[in-house]
Amino acid sequence: MSSKDNNYYWLKSGILNVLQNFSGVFFGFAGFYLLVRILTKEDFGVWTLFLSVTTIAEAIRGGLVQNALVKYLSAAEESERPAIITSSALLSLLVSLFCVILIVSLAPYLSRLWDSPELVKLLWIYLGVFVFSGILTLFNAIEQAHLQFKGVFVTNFIRQCSFFLFVFVCYFTDFKVDLVLLVSVQAVSAFLSVLVAYKYVKPYLNLVFELRPDWIKKLFGYGKYAFGTSVSSLLSGTVDQMMLGAMLSPAASGAFNIAVRITNLIDIPGNAIAVIVFPQSSRRMELEGKSAIKYLYEKSVGTTLALVLPGVIFLFVFSDFVIHFIAGEKYADTIPLLQVTLLYCLLIPYGRQFGTILDSVGKTKITFLVVVGTTIVNLGLNYIFILKIGVMGAAYATLVSNIIGFAVAQIILKRQINVSLWATIMYMVRFYPEFYEKYIKPRIQKKK
Repeated sequence: MSSKDNNYYWLKSGILNVLQNFSGVFFGFAGFYLLVRILTKEDFGVWTLFLSVTTIAEAIRGGLVQNALVKYLSAAEESERPAIITSSALLSLLVSLFCVILIVSLAPYLSRLWDSPELVKLLWIYLGVFVFSGILTLFNAIEQAHLQFKGVFVTNFIRQCSFFLFVFVCYFTDFKVDLVLLVSVQAVSAFLSVLVAYKYVKPYLNLVFELRPDWIKKLFGYGKYAFGTSVSSLLSGTVDQMMLGAMLSPAASGAFNIAVRITNLIDIPGNAIAVIVFPQSSRRMELEGKSAIKYLYEKSVGTTLALVLPGVIFLFVFSDFVIHFIAGEKYADTIPLLQVTLLYCLLIPYGRQFGTILDSVGKTKITFLVVVGTTIVNLGLNYIFILKIGVMGAAYATLVSNIIGFAVAQIILKRQINVSLWATIMYMVRFYPEFYEKYIKPRIQKKK
């Protein structure tokens, strides 16, 4: 890949992935804003519980299948790719069947536990969504492994936008919505996305009618740690809110959730760059070795920090205005929570690229152990700090656990690929003049 082509790849892929992450956050936030007004308090509570179950189910399958497929497919010879895709599809099918059995078995128990009789029906209808989303995940991973991201963006946009538009129309037409209908709309949205995804992935979708136990074993061996990392990371990001709800009140959890939703906007560039870096690092490790991975880590973290820093500064300085604008004056107690959560936003790029780089070079076990360890520390600190300080304790606990996780990750990366913390700062500083010279200045001169 020439220097010009490489710059184009990063710019185009970065824009597509930033748009995808932004649209996900936007539609998620906007959908939440409308649904909380359309549904009764009881129905919205059931919907929240439903989403918590389905998110974990998707994380189980995604962790076991997606990253392993991207890693091995992106670095494989052309002759091996059909076997890898076929083995991954079979593994996805087996994991999906396991999750379906689990959901069907647990649905009645969860319904009684949360006193939500309707939850059983919702979870059973969701099985259709789960089938379509599994196919979509497989198609998106194949495209990503071929360093293509347009289909990933388009299909996810269709899925999120179609569901949001339905909620939007219902809100402005006063159409009475029940939860069963919402899950049915999810199924239709997922089905439409699969049809569109097939168009983009068709050139790469080569299957073989041959069972390859070696590839199934290799994919599962890699995926099991990515699965553990994914689920642990999911729990790590929600444990503070769950513990606030249990130890203090749902209102305390809600206040903290508003701060988290705002900081999720800051995290968009990190998510986008991680998606781009993963297949690149897998290829470069095969072709160029650890020196290329070292550069990729330092450059990607520096670039992410450069994109994140202005947003962090703005939100920190104008945190009172932002909270009052988004949530209203009754959530003024969220302002100090937001300011603390913004501090660990500056550490998230290091942690995310740490996982991305180690996963891409086959060190998923190390990523898994670090994420699990950080989650356990976060759990313990939350319990202690919430008892001592209250709501602010959750923010400080998560900040401290992120600092500990950051320190451990840097020590490991220093030993594995000799990364330099100072280099990430330098790449961050250089990003602004480089971006101006490469993309802004030529356009200004062209207009003249």
